[in-house]
Amino acid sequence: MDLEFLKTAITRRRFLQASAAAGAAGAAGVGFNGLGLRTLSEAQASAAPSGGQTVITKSFCHQCPARCGIDVYTTDGRVHAVFGTLDNPLSMGKLCPKGHYGQYFLYNADRFKGPMKRTNPKKGRTEDPKFVPISWDEALDTVAKRMNDLRAKNESHRFGLIYGRGWGATDVGVLQTLSKLYGSPNIGLGHSSMCSDGSEETKKILDGNHGYNAYDYANTNYMLVFGAGFLESFRPFNGNMQAWGVMRTKPAKTKVTFVDVHLNTSAASSDRAVLIKPGTDGAMALAIAHVLLTEGMWDRDFVGDFVPVTQPADPDAPRLPSYKFETGKTIDPATFNQKWVLGLPEWWNAVLKDCTPEWAEKITTVPAKIIHDVAREFGTTRPAIAIFERGAHAHTNGTYGAMAIHSLNALAGSMFAQGGMAYQLKSPAGKWPVNLDDFMDDYAKSPERKKPRIDMKGTDKWPMVSNMLQEVAKNHNAGAPYKLDSCMFYMTGPIFSGPDCTAWEKMLGEIFVINTSPFPDETSVFSDLILPDHTYLERLQVADTYPFQGYPISMIRTPAVKPIYDTRVFGDMLIDLGKRIKGSTGEYYKQLGNTENIIKGIASIFAEKPGDNGVNSYESWKEKGVWYQKPYLYRQIRGEFFEWDKLTQSYSKPMKPEEVKEKLLKTPSGKFEFKSGYLEEEHHVHYLMEKFGLPAEMIAFPQYLPANHAGGGDLHFVSPKLAMQAEGRSGNLPHVTASIQPSQGGKKTVYLEIHPETAAKRGIKDGDRVRIKSTVGSIEVYARLYGGIRPDTVALPMIHGHWGMGRWTKNSGVSGSTNEVTPNVSDAISGQCCYHSAKVFVEKV
Repeated sequence: MDLEFLKTAITRRRFLQASAAAGAAGAAGVGFNGLGLRTLSEAQASAAPSGGQTVITKSFCHQCPARCGIDVYTTDGRVHAVFGTLDNPLSMGKLCPKGHYGQYFLYNADRFKGPMKRTNPKKGRTEDPKFVPISWDEALDTVAKRMNDLRAKNESHRFGLIYGRGWGATDVGVLQTLSKLYGSPNIGLGHSSMCSDGSEETKKILDGNHGYNAYDYANTNYMLVFGAGFLESFRPFNGNMQAWGVMRTKPAKTKVTFVDVHLNTSAASSDRAVLIKPGTDGAMALAIAHVLLTEGMWDRDFVGDFVPVTQPADPDAPRLPSYKFETGKTIDPATFNQKWVLGLPEWWNAVLKDCTPEWAEKITTVPAKIIHDVAREFGTTRPAIAIFERGAHAHTNGTYGAMAIHSLNALAGSMFAQGGMAYQLKSPAGKWPVNLDDFMDDYAKSPERKKPRIDMKGTDKWPMVSNMLQEVAKNHNAGAPYKLDSCMFYMTGPIFSGPDCTAWEKMLGEIFVINTSPFPDETSVFSDLILPDHTYLERLQVADTYPFQGYPISMIRTPAVKPIYDTRVFGDMLIDLGKRIKGSTGEYYKQLGNTENIIKGIASIFAEKPGDNGVNSYESWKEKGVWYQKPYLYRQIRGEFFEWDKLTQSYSKPMKPEEVKEKLLKTPSGKFEFKSGYLEEEHHVHYLMEKFGLPAEMIAFPQYLPANHAGGGDLHFVSPKLAMQAEGRSGNLPHVTASIQPSQGGKKTVYLEIHPETAAKRGIKDGDRVRIKSTVGSIEVYARLYGGIRPDTVALPMIHGHWGMGRWTKNSGVSGSTNEVTPNVSDAISGQCCYHSAKVFVEKV
């Protein structure tokens, strides 16, 4: 069937179905009174009446970082359907289960209706803020006065702005300008250390790219996954599910081995599930590397090979054996010619030669035979990729362990190869309409008044991290390096999601808090001002794609409806705030105007660099919803690097080593470094020697170090994400919580997974109320006896336990956040919060 006809047919059919559904819903008078909830009409969310005109608006999803293209169906001003955009390269006409939440967020009955201020000076979980409505002018004037007063006292550093899931130039870009012009290092404290900085930092150490990988799943034949919920929460989730269908049905079916601490959906769907002791993934990866080398299964085109042995001239003399890797024996580095890697002989001699599967079994509890089998499969099935996420690296030894896992991709020759992995290319962007440098005043430029960030990033305490959000409340409470005066929150709630989260209650009880969430949450309970953002179906906003297949993709959100309430998009909120700052800062934002001007400036580049779909302007970008240019520009083929040639439509332009170093392998050597030049920098060596107790000569290698498990208990505790989870935003949607934990029957509640043997020793039966305790706190939940989890581990998804989010989060059966029992411990290199490294006690209530 002709593809264009298929697209037209599907689009027409979907349009008619959505329109008919809108009419039927309007005629039926949808309501939920039978469930004891407010009707949709009372929440200003009545379905569209029949007979109205249906409009399709191009946008992109907000439920995870993937940013899938969506078609938003609106009839008579009411949104009633959201589908994946058919001609968007990421969504391909499909969405994950979360993709349809948009209208439920838009019409959520608990949404804030406009700006509000607190009238109750007391703060606490049980204190009613007694909010009263105010105008936007009063709200922004109040914040601006605090900012101007702090700047007048040379204390601008005491104003903070903490953000979570940023979307690009129109929110993160704007707050970065405010940080520079206003002069506060604490405007723009990101959440990445509480997300997955361990992954990005690992890649920087080994191949020079500080970022997440883009994967060529469709062409890989073996996938080895360490602690990444591929079919639950690994991004992009929608793309992963589509890729899974391709991988598992193509003629050479992709074989999948999944390594985790419990049997989740991903593990159950794989060919082999390996339940590993928490915090020991790196040891298994080292043993796999050992087998790849001792059995000659490394990729010689990419890695290199031993030099030929010079044989005696006498033909009758005994022939000398070839050089090879042998367990327990060192090699002479001069005998191995390395191609696109650096430090392999040294790594072997210092670490790998003794890392046998038998050695790893004692650490991981994974039988040596299974490790042997996985290594041989990985080494003989090409292309092969090794993936890891927080399950593997959210430990105190996380970066070193993740380095061991990522090194497998170099040994397999998967870097920038077909069926392997690469890095996402950035989309082109035109200039903003105003030059920030022209508005930097003496205060902003002054080096004398610069202060360290309150999270201590870049100081001797945390010299290598990108962010340390989990340290902010602890440092404020201790007054070291100082205390904040005011703090604004955007798209994050560390008072619920941060480790040892009750520390944030103390901090927020002392400072002036501004929250921009469109909905109630725990931060709101402690807020002094509510400045509600639009929901994403009301926003004009742009963002590049999350790493997908490597080629550049840039998305645009266009409002599907006018704002339902008196809310403002966050970027414009900041610009309007900036206009009120005295001096040149205010002048900058007055000239900038609004975020639409920024977007138009960005889109101006498309005239000279049009997208494959014809996008060449701001208007055509809004019409299509996405700009992209295929294919990915670089490819490693049998140990040689090539760039895409537009004339021949092939990877046929050879790359010079210096080009590879500049564009792909961005390490000091321009190679994949098993011995990291970045870690060998003098200031890093001394820091790492102190933190890990390692001799200087060992600092730079991937290796196994025992994890430190805080919490004081006898059971490992992990808090995974679930497929229906929208990164903390879906807890107050009743139709989401109705099926939140399908593998354990969790509906209104989520259950603690505990092994039957472990439960029996504690007198716990299925469904019993249990208490989870650690050195930092305790919570109560219901237990689910589950033979698919390790006996030394318990698991509780981090979604329920909210105490300030909204009506549908109440009485969930979970008394508090998982982070009330998760100690605040971090990896010393990446700053990664160790969410999966706690040890707790579990007892029957």
